[in-house]
Amino acid sequence: MARYTVAICGCGSRGLDAYAPYARLHPDRMAVTAGADPRPERLEKLRAEYGVPAERCFASDEELLAQPKLADVMIVATQDRTHVKNALAALDKGYHVLLEKPISPELDECVALREKARETGRAVVVCHVLRYTRFYAALQDLLARGAVGKVQTIDATENIAFWHFAHSFVRGNWRREDETSPMILAKCCHDMDLFRWLAGQRCLAVQSFGSLDWFRRENAPAGAADRCLDCPVSGRCLYDARRLYLTDPHCGYERIGNDWPVNVVATDPDEDKILAALKTGPYGRCVYRCDNDVADHQTVNMLFETGITGSFTVSAFTDQCYRTVKITGTAGQIEGNMAENKLRLLPLGGEERVIDLDEPGGAFSGHGGGDYGLLDSLFGLLDAGRADGLTSVEASVESHVMALAAEWSRTHGGQTVELEAFQRRGR
Repeated sequence: MARYTVAICGCGSRGLDAYAPYARLHPDRMAVTAGADPRPERLEKLRAEYGVPAERCFASDEELLAQPKLADVMIVATQDRTHVKNALAALDKGYHVLLEKPISPELDECVALREKARETGRAVVVCHVLRYTRFYAALQDLLARGAVGKVQTIDATENIAFWHFAHSFVRGNWRREDETSPMILAKCCHDMDLFRWLAGQRCLAVQSFGSLDWFRRENAPAGAADRCLDCPVSGRCLYDARRLYLTDPHCGYERIGNDWPVNVVATDPDEDKILAALKTGPYGRCVYRCDNDVADHQTVNMLFETGITGSFTVSAFTDQCYRTVKITGTAGQIEGNMAENKLRLLPLGGEERVIDLDEPGGAFSGHGGGDYGLLDSLFGLLDAGRADGLTSVEASVESHVMALAAEWSRTHGGQTVELEAFQRRGR
């Protein structure tokens, strides 16, 4: 097995904090040799933790991509609307590409990248990391082996968690569609991809309902200020930024230390850095007085080729982050909760079987092990001289069509959208 060098275009929470640590765990397989980010503190972290020399740390995507090829693989983990531009430039330079999802909120860009990958013959792997988890891999294997007979329905829920949604989709980078993507694409193209994979066939049509209902100015508590540190009612507010980022048991510094999402608020955080960031930065804003416009809850109904129906719900209003799934078939049903890492298989008229997917003592990374499973798969592809991976751009585009069609339906009164026609006319 070879050792591959990696350059990181976008040294944020995904590029530098989620994927780069693989190099420390598997130094025989991956080395980080270059990177780009406009924030000097992120480049300093790249130098300090991975030994990348200053001359290979760049202040912009364009500067990095203007250089001669500096690695075998380019990780593109910039903001959504720059993904395709950076990926195309990386392919032209001769890189294989690991592309953070979503590909793009524009269908023509998704198709353009797919065509470029075909033209160059290089690997373009999209970070649908959930396919690489034990939970979903085991679920797909059970279906492929006929554990429930012919699949009839797939029902799934993504519970984002109130604090995660406020961080990412109200105060954070994915709060506005015009700057990034609609929420159903930015957050849930994972889920659309899973529906397509588990069904094992094309999705023909979608219908969707949802709205931005709660995180609006009219729902602010009486007397609320624009920023949490100045707010006289912050002590009674579920979304008080001081509490969330310092003491909250889900996401506060006192509980999780230098981990997501606190390390997004401040690099190498401590209490003083967090408070300074909340005083002037985006994460200290009142959630009811931000410039967000993406939906905070949404449902999607799906029809697949052989009549399989799917139902998906995503909500900001949950306590924990987790996904659930229930699949029924002609011979049984499977239910699972990813947080428990267990599947329950119940044959019709038979006895329930509980499949425990935890491995005591195993090494986990983010997304239930999917982040590192993704990198294992990419390097395995490169070892074999192949470009057609489990989540290659070829496999990923359909999930984006599903999500974008669902968003069109949501914003047009829940009209049913036929995907073939939607893709032909473009978004």
